[in-house]
Parts: sequence; C-alpha cells; structure tokens
Amino acid sequence: MNAPIGNPRRGRIEARVRELGPWFHNLDLHGVRTAPDHFLGDYPRVKWDRFAHAIAADLTGKTVLDIGCNAGFYSIAMAQRGAARVVGIDHDAGYLAQASFAAALLGFPGIEFIQLSTYDVGALQERFDIVLFLGVLYHLRHPLLALDLIHQHVACDLLVIQSMQRGSDQVAAVEADYDFNETAHFDAPGYPKLHFIERDYAHDCTNWWAPNRACMEAMLRAAGFRIEAHPEDEVYLCRAIPRESGGPEADLLRGYWVPAPGSGAGTSFAGT
Repeated sequence: MNAPIGNPRRGRIEARVRELGPWFHNLDLHGVRTAPDHFLGDYPRVKWDRFAHAIAADLTGKTVLDIGCNAGFYSIAMAQRGAARVVGIDHDAGYLAQASFAAALLGFPGIEFIQLSTYDVGALQERFDIVLFLGVLYHLRHPLLALDLIHQHVACDLLVIQSMQRGSDQVAAVEADYDFNETAHFDAPGYPKLHFIERDYAHDCTNWWAPNRACMEAMLRAAGFRIEAHPEDEVYLCRAIPRESGGPEADLLRGYWVPAPGSGAGTSFAGT
C-alpha cells in the first residue's frame, strides 16, 4: 500500500515560514503556525482578543497606519474588518518580508508594507483615520518624540496604543506646578515614572523604557491625545486633539522642537 501523500501547498507554506523565520507574531497561515512556541503563548492574538471589541468591527472607508507592524497581524486584522487602505511600517526588512508573505497568502495583497522608522512617519505625507502603535513605545530611545511626531504628521483621529508597563498602576492627582523645594510627590507610587532600562530586559536589548500607568497617560496627554478608553491593562484608545500649549518655542525649552509640517526643517535637539 502506498504511503499517503502530504499536502503540497502546506509543505510550501511550511518551507517559506522556515525561510522567513524566526517569527515574533504567531500567525495561522492556513493551518501553519509561524511561532507555535512563543513565550507569550498565541501572541499577539491573546492580546488582541482582550481589546478587539473596542475598535469598530466595520472599518469600511477608513484608512489605517500600523506603526511597527512586525509580521502584520494587526494590519491583516484591520483589512479583515474592511479598511479601505492599510499601511504597515517597520524598520526591520525581515519583519516586512514576513508581513508581505502572510498578507498575500491570507488574501490581502493590497496592504502596503514600507520600511520606515517611527521617527520618519512625516515622510508618508498622509494622515490616517486610525493609527496603531502597538508594542513599540518601550523599544524607542525617544518615546515622547515619537508620540509628538505621530500627532503632528499621521494621526487625524484615533490612536490605538499599547506599551509594556511596569511599576504602580495608581494614578495620582498631580498639581500643575510645584515649588522647587517640594520633592515628596516624586516618590508617590502614582506619580508618572518612566523607568530607564540601561541593559537588557527579558533578554531583549531593544527594551529601553517601562512606563508606569500614570506616566503612560501623562505622555499621551502631553503629546496631544485625549484618552477615551482603556479596554485592556496596557491598551489605550485616544483621540488626536489640538495641543493645549506648545509650539516650537515652548518645545525648545523642554529639550527639542518639531517643525511644522511642510517647513522642510529637520528635527533639532537643544544643545547639539
């Protein structure tokens, strides 16, 4: 009796998954799992399942930008909900190759994947109805700058952001100003704190920061985002609103300034 013949299509998918590995997103590509032994489980689906309800199920006519798209899990999820245009960006060409392969295989070849840094979102010269910024903030050396650039250049309405958080989940009432000699509030558990990671964390040298909850929320407000929902411990849905204060002069006093769109000027750092 002849041995059973395997599924040649599955074999080709498995071979390509191996070629493109290792994978961080555990995608289901017609029965082939890309990261079945992920240390976080079925990731990022286990995360997505906890906040998917907070995003409209029908995204017909909407444009979406997925910053730090990795292998495209969230980009594909947005296309599955009918988004008119989905753009995924990542600095890593390997992740983009994975994303392009997965999207085409799952029937979404129209998703556009671009190799681009978070700091260069202005080069897109386009604003999007929904900006996804999931699992990226804590990998950046300059997280507040990134939020400012997203607000200034690409977010026209909804920002969906997720970041690893550590420390207290308390949020203290913070005064608008303090006397120079007042210091006790800095030690309060609910005061905004951004923990700096000098070396590795979780065996990952790209983990630079770990905000507590108060810091995460304060940074979003400072960058011009109004928090409208907090559907999951690390996830926020925000609306882009006009900055209450700022401008080049005020930002320069805080350490940097971001030029107005179309000015042709580059980002400058005070003192450099």
